[in-house]
Amino acid sequence: MRIPFLLAWLVMGGAGCRGSVDPIRGFVTRGRGVSIHRAGCANLAQLLVRAPERGIEAQWGTKVEGVFAADLLVRAQDRQGLLRDVSDALTRNRVNVTAVSSQSRRGEAIMQFTVEVGELATLGRALDEIREVNGVFNAHRR
Repeated sequence: MRIPFLLAWLVMGGAGCRGSVDPIRGFVTRGRGVSIHRAGCANLAQLLVRAPERGIEAQWGTKVEGVFAADLLVRAQDRQGLLRDVSDALTRNRVNVTAVSSQSRRGEAIMQFTVEVGELATLGRALDEIREVNGVFNAHRR
């Protein structure tokens, strides 16, 4: 099943997944058609455990130019300049930050970013660079 990109962008919000450039899968619902999820979505995994026969293959249709939202989580040893260094890694990779939240407890910083990106590869490069920032334990999509 090929999903037109803009249609999937709208439908994925109802499935609890944000529209993205990730690989997708479908799940045949009861009464609401097919819900579209990122292939690695935890909600989809739970649905497929209960009803594996309702999972279907899906892929993006024609690519539409634009940007797509992604949520990131970064855990690191807290230090002065950490937020700046992580933000610089995003900026160097031309990833736009639309929201950020940062907390520090017991010397550990937990930073959550909402970003806009045009391609999955760009986001991957940015995450790789963030993981190289001094003191970062982990950086991944939420």
